Amino acid sequence: MEEPSKFERYVYKNASVYHYMKISLVLENGQKYISDAQFKQLIICGLKDLYGEVGASFPFDLLKFDRNELTGILRVNSSGLAKLWSALTLLGSFQKEACAFRVKQVSPFLLALSGNSRELQFGDQLMS
Repeated sequence: MEEPSKFERYVYKNASVYHYMKISLVLENGQKYISDAQFKQLIICGLKDLYGEVGASFPFDLLKFDRNELTGILRVNSSGLAKLWSALTLLGSFQKEACAFRVKQVSPFLLALSGNSRELQFGDQLMS
């Protein structure tokens, strides 16, 4: 008599060491120009507010920053993605002005952040 087949479950976790986040800062009273150092310091303050001194030492890198659009690309260890994301979500002020971080895209691959189908523009480009 045959033995019943055994159910085996395989779970593959992402082996990527880093995740990349495309984020933007939205200020309540319009757009303000801030430096890349101020942008990173604001994120560190958010981590410190939520997780204390240990959170302020959380490792992440600001790979790219656009002063005009107030957007940046962050590299973070995959194990700390949720911590950074939660700190960004709960951050509410910059220089006594209401603000919010918007997470535009997250991916384990930096190349995936280079294009966004939501921002594609058609029309005049096709006529060239």
